[in-house]
This record gives sequence, C-alpha cells and structure tokens, in this order.
Amino acid sequence: MSTPENTFKSALAAGQLQIGFWQSLATAITAEISAYAGFDWLLIDGEHGANDLRSIRDQLQVVGPSPSQAVVRISGVDVVEVKQVMDAGAQSILVPIVNTAEDAALMAAAMRYPPDGIRGNGAGVARASDYGRNAHYLKDANSRACLLVQAETAEALGNLEAICAVEGVDGVFIGPADLATSLGHHGNPMHPDVQNAIEDAIQRIRAAGKAPGILMANEERVRRYIELGALFVAVGSDVAILAGGAKALAGKYLGGTSAADKNRVY
Repeated sequence: MSTPENTFKSALAAGQLQIGFWQSLATAITAEISAYAGFDWLLIDGEHGANDLRSIRDQLQVVGPSPSQAVVRISGVDVVEVKQVMDAGAQSILVPIVNTAEDAALMAAAMRYPPDGIRGNGAGVARASDYGRNAHYLKDANSRACLLVQAETAEALGNLEAICAVEGVDGVFIGPADLATSLGHHGNPMHPDVQNAIEDAIQRIRAAGKAPGILMANEERVRRYIELGALFVAVGSDVAILAGGAKALAGKYLGGTSAADKNRVY
C-alpha cells in the first residue's frame, strides 16, 4: 500500500491555479456535497468553524475519495494540533496568524518526522497510515506534507520574505479580514490601504518562490489576485452560500425582508 500523493502540493509547486471553497459548517454531509462540486480544494476550518478533531476526521474521510483535496486550518501555531490533524489524515495544513519566521519554522518541523522535524510518531494507530497497515507511511509522510501559513498582520507583512525563506513552507495565505483589523480598518478589507497591501504581498510571495493564497468572494478582486500571481484562491464558503441562498429564496415568496431577517447579520 502506498501513501496517496499530495496533488494539491504538487499543483502549487508547478504553478497551477487551485480554486477552493471554505467549509465552516462542520458537517461531513456539507463537505461531501462540496467535494463533488468541482473545486480543486476545500478548506476545513478549525479556527473559526465549529470543528473539533472528530468532525475534521469525518470530513477528511468523505473528501478523500473525491476530486477535491482537503486543507485543514488549525486554530493557531500549535504543535499538538498539527500532530493530531495529520494523524487523522490531513496532508495539507493552513496555520493562522504566523507572524515570524520562527513561527513558520516551528510549524514546518511539527509536520515532519525526525530527523527532518519533531512530529510525534503515533502512526501505528493513526488513520493517516490506514491504522498501521501502510508500512510506507513513515517513509512517505514528510514529502507529502504541505504547509501553508497565514500572513494577516502588519508584523507578518514586515517579515514576509523571512517567512517565505523557511524551508518547508509551501505557500503563504493572506487573511483579508485580520489584515484589515491589523491595519486599522476594522471590518473593511476592501479599503484601498488593505487592498494595496494584499496586492503587494501577493507579488512578494510569488517573487520569493512560494505560492500566494487568499479567500475572497468578490469576483473582480479574485481575478485581480490571480492576475498578480495568486495560486490557491478560495472563492466562497458553505456558510455564505447557505445564508445568502436561503435569504434570496425566502425573499421570492415573502415580498422582501422577512421579520426574522431584520435583525440578522450576514
């Protein structure tokens, strides 16, 4: 038995655009529906989504056989979380609020077994190794690991080249919402200062030889980021599709905004 190739990692290394879709509803059913919708990758959100290790594992199980590739976002710079989600079967991990090269280096080490890293060896009981039945897993796991780090503060942008230079970092993801807050534009990622910072960051990441990524629902902005060199771009989320679609459907029959909708924020 061989360890599955990480085709998402390979695509980024080859400079191939990967279009993704956010998963925040924390259900395997939603993930399974999304996995066959045609997206290159799905982001299983363990930072802001209501996910725990078991729900992440369940979503990895349904996404695995699909044409989409799973990326798991953990809650922060946490060695233990990296080990747990990788044992559950994740090969690609997105780490939020990585502000320094030291943060990035720690996460790169956490994803890899010694001598290349510090990942604890529980492969014999892990889903990732088919519960110990894949004798090649320990040999293959390091090369399959894909680390994506989020640069979403002014500090991170100041350290961007150093973060990109860390061995084991495959891509750098710009977080528009947190970046807007860090730059003093709370709730306004479309502010010109924020957008200028994003465009500059994408070009710097690409110039450093790493894959730039971002989440953005505005189609005009998405196409601009791709033009600048963004390679892994999430273009929407399960929550937004459900909330927006349900609101639009209700509006067709309720003649406008319903009473229940008046106080709801989307």
